[in-house]
Amino acid sequence: MYGDPETVRKILTELGDTWAVVGLSSNQRRAAYGVAEVLQRFGKRIVPVHPKAETVHGEKGYASLADIPFEVDVVDVFVRSELAGDFADEAAAIGAKAVWFQLGVIDEAAYERTQDSGLSMVMDKCPAIEIPRLGLARQGR
Repeated sequence: MYGDPETVRKILTELGDTWAVVGLSSNQRRAAYGVAEVLQRFGKRIVPVHPKAETVHGEKGYASLADIPFEVDVVDVFVRSELAGDFADEAAAIGAKAVWFQLGVIDEAAYERTQDSGLSMVMDKCPAIEIPRLGLARQGR
């Protein structure tokens, strides 16, 4: 409902290769850690965004989206639903092209605001699941 296959494919293949991963830390037990690794293998540059601003998967981390000193194409959000909307708004503010809320992250008002801002958005999905499901991993995009 919050991300038809065409929008998912567009975000993964057309909207850019720099993905800010909100909630990504060096904690290998967290889903963000593994998904970021999949995104890297798929050719995306990941940018960790976490209050600790840790380097993860060889990429320098930042404490907030606003701290990133270069353009971000997609903001991938791994935080509780009640916090996610603020990151969608920040994604629009920094000029991102798309927002991706991970599995279980749902904020319908944020979805509407993001769409109204002209950004593409997927909600309650995981790129690590969608890449192989759409056959993108085999094609190398």
